Amino acid sequence: MSARELFSLRNPHTRLAAGVTLIVFLLSAVGGFILLPYAQPELKFSGLWDAICSSAGVPRGTSSAENAKAGAPVSTVVLTSTTLARPSQQSIGRGATLAQRCAICHGPTGISRADSPNLAGQYAAVIYKQLADFRSGARVNAVMTPFADNLTDQEIADLAAYYSYLPRLPAYHPEPQLQPTRIVVYGAPTRGIAPCGSCHGSLDNKTGSPWLEGQSVVYLKAQLEAFAFGQRRNDISAQMRNVARAMTPAEIDEAAAYYASQPAEVVKAVE
Repeated sequence: MSARELFSLRNPHTRLAAGVTLIVFLLSAVGGFILLPYAQPELKFSGLWDAICSSAGVPRGTSSAENAKAGAPVSTVVLTSTTLARPSQQSIGRGATLAQRCAICHGPTGISRADSPNLAGQYAAVIYKQLADFRSGARVNAVMTPFADNLTDQEIADLAAYYSYLPRLPAYHPEPQLQPTRIVVYGAPTRGIAPCGSCHGSLDNKTGSPWLEGQSVVYLKAQLEAFAFGQRRNDISAQMRNVARAMTPAEIDEAAAYYASQPAEVVKAVE
């Protein structure tokens, strides 16, 4: 029998092999893209296409609640690696005066005694962006929105310069130090979740991403949940919303607990 006859569809063995291969392929696709996603009780899908996209690692679409908020303000802050990189001593001094109004929540040294974020040593670009977003309405908070509403561009820059100048100190309510979890180190590639450290790492930080070590576990969890449910929308290109939506409640708890348990570096973020 020639090679052409061997692989011809007239050959019953060839037809059988092709049929078995096709059936195995279809069963694998149905199992991997439909059955297995729905077998995870902690994940909620809006439909079949949503489950397929999730299993393929494609970020899931916006929820109907977010679509209803399509007209809500979005962040218009443009950040680069040089944003506020070298603040002047005058700017830091003006920021210190302005920061006296922030001390009741964020602490006199930038370390909160409550569940507000610690600001001492935070990247200047992060503070600048968040204050600008509070002022524009891209991010909303009952306390921060009225405070930021009357700030000028220079005052926002001064506050960012001051807090980034402060040394990072240990938190007031440190948690027992935990080992990194899978979601922090590896993410979940099949669900489109990058490792947390790829943006929030201490060695490699993406501009606009805050350092998280030593922050309040309550605050970290609240922000992840706000991103997941579309209540916070000032992340650049919806990156955090896409990540948080795909995270399970257990993964949100693990990530928040891990970062809250890590000691902050006792160094100055800028010199």
